[in-house]
Amino acid sequence: MKKSMLDILACPIDKHYPLELIEMQSKDDNVIDGLLLCTKCNRYYPIMEEIPVMLPDELRKKAEDLEFLHKWQSRIPEKVIKQGNPWHL
Repeated sequence: MKKSMLDILACPIDKHYPLELIEMQSKDDNVIDGLLLCTKCNRYYPIMEEIPVMLPDELRKKAEDLEFLHKWQSRIPEKVIKQGNPWHL
């Protein structure tokens, strides 16, 4: 995901803007793996292989989200790990 996309992305649940970007892996201006965080509803959206996964809760895959949280646990803020929506560790 290009970092410039932050200028147009908002939380699909509550429309909060701007989203907080947490980078795990990046190259130049591209985020390869990371997290978009809505500071209003504490909902996170993973960025996997440069693609932000910004789906409503009912369309998200819990196993994939939890695997992502486990993989990057040491780089993700504790508030997301313990209280993030739609699920947390």
